[in-house]
Amino acid sequence: MTARELIPYLVGPVICGLIGWVTNWLAVKMLFHPRLPLRIGPLTIQGVFPKRQEALAARLGALIERELVNMEEIADALRQQDLAARFRGTIEQEVERILTERLVQAVPMAGMFLTGAVLDKVKNIIVPEIEKLIPLFVDKAAAELTACYDVECVVREKVAAFPVEKLEEILFAIMRSEFRFIELTGGVLGFLIGAVQSLGLWLLR
Repeated sequence: MTARELIPYLVGPVICGLIGWVTNWLAVKMLFHPRLPLRIGPLTIQGVFPKRQEALAARLGALIERELVNMEEIADALRQQDLAARFRGTIEQEVERILTERLVQAVPMAGMFLTGAVLDKVKNIIVPEIEKLIPLFVDKAAAELTACYDVECVVREKVAAFPVEKLEEILFAIMRSEFRFIELTGGVLGFLIGAVQSLGLWLLR
């Protein structure tokens, strides 16, 4: 078989490969383009993400709240922390500062008594009382956090308002090699299909 006779059998795989590559390249591009609805006769064409952004935002918000960031779990984690023990040093320092600075400024005579053992006794009375209040504050804060902060709503609003071009930029920065693999896979599969067709034609000649 001469080179001229081989050309028809080679053209098929090359054309099919190009068609496969272009098809997948176009599919990747159509994830984000066109950003605005484009009417072509009775058809309306719009990129998948721009068209479905609000639906994606709603589902993503529900998923994140259900699987990743649950405010009840965060509140429970706060309640389980021994915050009184963690803050004990800070509480003692602040109580001493208030007694020796603020109280003495307000009542100068108090400075004569709040020294040494007397100061320690007063601190030993006040600090434990403050520590007892911390769990109450944590419970109140956790309840307010759970009641006021709607993770699903926040995520939904953020994603719905997120610029599509910025989302495209981020996804392509993260998945550039994966998108390229998809495009090349289309070309390779198209070439193989064309090669099988050419082989069939050659066997039937």
